[in-house]
Amino acid sequence: MLVTSKELFKQAKENGYAIPAPNFIDLDSMRTYVEVAEELGLPVLIALAETHLNLISLEEAALNAKYLAEKVSVPVILHLDHGMTPSVIKKAVDLGFTSVMIDASQDDFETNVRKTKEIIEYAHPRGVVVEAEIGHVGSGVNYENHEHTDSKYTTIEDAVKFIEATNVDSLAISIGTAHGMYKGVPEINFERLSEIATAVDTPLVLHGGSSSGDANLKHCATSGISKINIFSDLVNAAMTEINEGQPENYLDVKEQANKGMKECLKHYYAVFETAKYLEIK
Repeated sequence: MLVTSKELFKQAKENGYAIPAPNFIDLDSMRTYVEVAEELGLPVLIALAETHLNLISLEEAALNAKYLAEKVSVPVILHLDHGMTPSVIKKAVDLGFTSVMIDASQDDFETNVRKTKEIIEYAHPRGVVVEAEIGHVGSGVNYENHEHTDSKYTTIEDAVKFIEATNVDSLAISIGTAHGMYKGVPEINFERLSEIATAVDTPLVLHGGSSSGDANLKHCATSGISKINIFSDLVNAAMTEINEGQPENYLDVKEQANKGMKECLKHYYAVFETAKYLEIK
């Protein structure tokens, strides 16, 4: 069933777990994530980044997500990730995405507030929730591997002011992660996470989960983060499975790739302690 993240994030925040947000780039990856969620009996947020619209269109994503969500019993959230173009975000709302992100994190505070309010004023009357970002999680546009992050930490004061000014539904904060893969394991500012989680009631989300370390991510999931985005680890798991399986034809390549992503997502469900959802269902 296709739903918004409103109640699911609230439950996650109150009960100390996070919901995985795997990025899909085609029907195979979307179907794989929904199958894993149904197998485990747990909710999933399937996300399409605006930067990946060259791989699958908004129309294709909306049509296929609705079909897949209707076939399963678990909650499925269809989310536009890192939306930067207002017309694209509004189109996603009109097509049936249940959640959208406006990423104006590289703008100044006032501009970020203004752009976020514009999207909220469009999305909320149509029953769609909105995520925004304060601070900046590095390498957000291209998801490329990198040696250095251009991340900017979220301040407690800005988080509180931003939520009061926009009434945003969920807030992505920057506490040390960045998009792509790391050379080593990042140092997460858990103190800042705790301070922000205590200061606001709005659910918090974490971008750049891949290669951040299981212990780090488990700590985040049980300490105030309601949703964690995963992408690079999923596509890398697909490639690893392909290399190890040495498929002889294209159909086998697809099968191996889906298998790798499936096992990777199952792993993160365990790390994020999402199974706590079953205790309150």
